[in-house]
Amino acid sequence: MKGVNVQRFADLFQMKNLTTELDLSIREITVSEINRPALQFCGYFEYFPKERVQIVGMVEYAYLRQLEPDKRTKAIEAFFSYDIPCIVFCRGLIPEGNFLEIAKKHNVAVLSTERKTSSITAEIIRVLNEELAPCISIHGVLVDVYGEGLLIMGESGIGKSETALELIRRGHRLVTDDVVEIRKINERTLIGTSPDITRYFIELRGIGIIDVKALYGVECVKEKQNIDLVIKLEDWKKDNEYDRMGLEQEYTEFLSTKVVCHSLPIRPGRNLALICEAAAVNHRQKKMGYNAAKELCRRVQENLSKDNAQNDEN
Repeated sequence: MKGVNVQRFADLFQMKNLTTELDLSIREITVSEINRPALQFCGYFEYFPKERVQIVGMVEYAYLRQLEPDKRTKAIEAFFSYDIPCIVFCRGLIPEGNFLEIAKKHNVAVLSTERKTSSITAEIIRVLNEELAPCISIHGVLVDVYGEGLLIMGESGIGKSETALELIRRGHRLVTDDVVEIRKINERTLIGTSPDITRYFIELRGIGIIDVKALYGVECVKEKQNIDLVIKLEDWKKDNEYDRMGLEQEYTEFLSTKVVCHSLPIRPGRNLALICEAAAVNHRQKKMGYNAAKELCRRVQENLSKDNAQNDEN
């Protein structure tokens, strides 16, 4: 099972390692949920979710402090006898007594953060949900256009990167070119990112690799973006029928999640960047409750009704 090693976890949240002798890269976190071990410190271990990150706040800390040394040692030993990934002390709290010695004996990392318990808990769940989400890699280009995540797909050499470059020149932001890593955060949300090695690079045939961040500035790039709309570029075929109204939504699936998809035929003279902008704005309008195609149909129906009424009067 894919996991996040404790060293990366500590780095993500800028936590202090109180057990510096331990190698944090050995243990992995495999679930996004957290556990506050108040019941475990009291001796109740039935249904103990030992695979979760263990969070110690003021309540757990105060309880341990008021225990007599022998009872505290017994409670801590029992707690660390389970194979837990790590334990985090919030509010800058530092474990007292022999807590760290017992943790080292069981090879469990103890981390510390200055943040409040509720704040860091919510952040840990959000970040781990993203880090541990199911992930696939596809061939395409992901651009943020007016806040909408536009995934441009198509055969190699059809013009995806050139379209993305023109969108960047028009003030939009590149997320990734060539390879898009898609993560399923929940049943409705897909997030696209770039592999570290190709981040912010675009390949242009005949020119080579360009660094968008270096050429156009940091305002033209973005690390990740929700995938809201898919544009499939394809060669124009005279015999094919293409949607001209947009009344029926077409979809494509990634990780069993449907995303609205438009097939865009390529012909000389078509401004692909302009069409992509229009598609992104139109999609945003639909999400806000306005559908231009349905509005046109309504007006046509109203006009036909008026004409029929006038004919009946005559």
